[in-house]
Amino acid sequence: MERNFDRNHPLAGSRRQFLQSATGGLGALALGSLLAEDHRAALAADGTAKADSGNPLLPRMPHFPAKAKNVIFLYMTGGVSHVDSFDPKPQLFEAHNKTVSVDNFQGKRGDFSMYLKRPNWEFRPGGQSGIEVSDLFPHMRDIVDDLCVIRSMSTDHTNHYESALGIHCGSWTFARPSLGSWVSYGLGTENQNLPSFIVIAPQLPYAGNQVWASDFLPGSHQGTHVIPGDHPFPNIQPQVDRMDLQSLELDLLKRANQRYQADASEQALDARIRSFETAFGMQQEVPKVMDLSQETEETLSMYGLAPGQNTGFGWQCLVARRLIEHGVRFVELIDSGSSAASNWDAHGDINTHLPLARNIDQPIAALIRDLKRRGLLDDTLVVWTTEFGRTPYNSAAGAAGREHHHQVFSSWLAGAGVKPGMVHGSSDDYGIAVAENRVHVHDFHATILHLLGLNHEQLTFRHAGRDYRLTDVHGNVVREILT
Repeated sequence: MERNFDRNHPLAGSRRQFLQSATGGLGALALGSLLAEDHRAALAADGTAKADSGNPLLPRMPHFPAKAKNVIFLYMTGGVSHVDSFDPKPQLFEAHNKTVSVDNFQGKRGDFSMYLKRPNWEFRPGGQSGIEVSDLFPHMRDIVDDLCVIRSMSTDHTNHYESALGIHCGSWTFARPSLGSWVSYGLGTENQNLPSFIVIAPQLPYAGNQVWASDFLPGSHQGTHVIPGDHPFPNIQPQVDRMDLQSLELDLLKRANQRYQADASEQALDARIRSFETAFGMQQEVPKVMDLSQETEETLSMYGLAPGQNTGFGWQCLVARRLIEHGVRFVELIDSGSSAASNWDAHGDINTHLPLARNIDQPIAALIRDLKRRGLLDDTLVVWTTEFGRTPYNSAAGAAGREHHHQVFSSWLAGAGVKPGMVHGSSDDYGIAVAENRVHVHDFHATILHLLGLNHEQLTFRHAGRDYRLTDVHGNVVREILT
């Protein structure tokens, strides 16, 4: 039956008032993530990835055939030491406490005399490839034949805040849309009942939620933050008993939207209204995704989980697999927050890496195995990285810790379109600088987008009079690692 809409009703005067007064438990979820949305939501990108004023999250064709459909991005907060994990340096063992001259220390240029520090863990070959990984990560060493290890990564800044932005947004000085937001913008998502970009993080990392923000892209592309625990999706439970009441509210919102469609100042609400619709669908979808009771005891054990457990990196990894199965385009897992006491920022003692490694090592290896046996690794790209490495030296002999090191560090890729069981690039004998095949963060991003069928030079968005892209005016696809 046709329902009449009274333009003189108080709610007709302001959709913002209506949104603020709408019930059903959806307001906080929707508005909390999109209050920064403005008229930019209606702007268009380049001809290939054009912003859809009706639904920007509908699946879109890539620029060219893609190897990967989904991404699981594993981010380790604080700076994992490359020379203690994936970059073996036999000569660094031998040169322990000997002096070396460097021209850069903690972001300062000059001539510095430093004391070399040996790795705290032994390196051993893994798998058929024989790629060496340290005893810090024995489980990942067992699946190294599925990894493409990059030992020549470099970034532009030695501080956490800037480099956390850099590895996520491709900008070290200004907040820009994150990698996950660009992927969502370029490809949309397969499941309209779930966000296209989900971030599972127990705490905020350096730079906070800027690392998953959409910035000038439409707000529907920003990451949805999930916190492990009893209520990973707050405000998702309905506050009314009847779902048809929520349907009526959404229908009335659509009608209000149509009434004011010609008002350009109101176009900013489009993404917010769509978020209500997504949240309505999430009430049906989220309980299924989060119900780990459907998993076998063998699967839970493989991830290091006990029945009923809803915290820990094992839980994050297993939920990531389930989200990918349910059509989420981009899932990021962050292991820890911005407190140096609980992340990889090992200034005082590199041995603080050990409990952090135990938290992630088995679950990550389980995730790769689980994706592989289910056939999901064929079209899922798994990325492991940190914001920078740690110094192979220190200013004092016998120092227990390591400082920030942006000149070179290690990352790895696995899955769709990536050559498995190989090493790309290298650092010098002591792990101080890139020796060959440098992979800058811009190159890293360009390669990830390429695997998703996106040309990083064509995926642009017009903002403030210019076309922006994730890689700015830089970046080269690392074709040597592609299948």
